[in-house]
Amino acid sequence: MWIAKDWKDYEVLDASGGEKLERWGNYILIRPDPQVIWNTDKKHPGWKRCNAHYHRSNKGGGEWEFFDLPKIWEIGYQDLNFRLQPFSFKHTGLFPEQAVNWDWCAERIKEAVKQNPENRPKVLNLFAYTGGATVAAAKAGAAVTHVDASKGMVTWAKENAGVSGLGDAPIRYIVDDCAKFVEREIRRGSLYDAVIMDPPSYGRGPKGEIWKIEDSIYPFVKLVAGVLKEKPLFVLINSYTTGLQPAVLAYLLGSVMTPKFGGSVQAEEIGLPVTSSGLVLPCGASGRWEGR
Repeated sequence: MWIAKDWKDYEVLDASGGEKLERWGNYILIRPDPQVIWNTDKKHPGWKRCNAHYHRSNKGGGEWEFFDLPKIWEIGYQDLNFRLQPFSFKHTGLFPEQAVNWDWCAERIKEAVKQNPENRPKVLNLFAYTGGATVAAAKAGAAVTHVDASKGMVTWAKENAGVSGLGDAPIRYIVDDCAKFVEREIRRGSLYDAVIMDPPSYGRGPKGEIWKIEDSIYPFVKLVAGVLKEKPLFVLINSYTTGLQPAVLAYLLGSVMTPKFGGSVQAEEIGLPVTSSGLVLPCGASGRWEGR
C-alpha cells in the first residue's frame, strides 16, 4: 500500500462507526466513510468536540452541522497550500490521500527537469478537480494543462495555485469534457510528456456528456495514449469511488501503455494512517505507468 504519511496539517485521528475523525489544520471534522465498517470505541475527545459534522441521510446525500468552522481556511502540504471549504456531499475540496501521488509525480518531473533543464515537461491533468496534482506538478517544474468539466472546480484550482505561489506559473485552465478535449489535442498535434487522471464513477460534461467508468475507462485510456509524446514520462490513474482493484488498473495500463511505449506498471491501494490505532485507512487505488 502507498501511504500518505507526510502530512503535518492533516491527520485521521480516529475512525469508527462509518465515520472518520479528521484534523484539518486547527479544525476537527467528522465525515462519513464507507470503508469504516468497524465499531471500535470512540475514545478520542474530538468525537465530542468537533468543529463540524457531516450527517448522512437515509434518503441519500446529507448535510453539514456546523459548530465553529470558518467558511474558508487553508492548510499546507510541504511547499503547497490549499484553500478548503465544506460543500456538497461531505467534501472539503481536497483528498489528502492523493499526497502520495503528488510526491511520486513531482519526483518524476524533477528528474526530467534535471536531465534536460531546457525542456519543461508538459503534464495533462484530467478530471482535475481543485488542482492538488496540478499545483504539485507545476511546483516541480512542469507546464500543466488542467481540465475539468466544472467551472467552479477550475476556479478553485486557480485559487490553490495562487496561495501556493503559482499564480504566474505555466498552468492552462480548461473547462471542458475531458474526452472531447483530448480528441481535439490529438487533432491539433498537441502532445504531452505525462498524464494524470482521477475519473469519477459517473459524471456529466458541460454539455450533458455522460461518463460511466465501467463503459468509458478503457477506450478513454486508449485515447489518452494518443496524446502522449514518443517517449512519455508517466501516466497515473486514480480510482476511489469506483472500487476498481489495483490489479484492474495495472492490467488496464499494462494492456494499453506497455505495448506502445514499453516501460513498467505498478498499482497499489492508497491510504492514510490513523493516529489512534496505528492502522491505515484504505482510500482507493492508483495505477502508475512509467516510461523507461
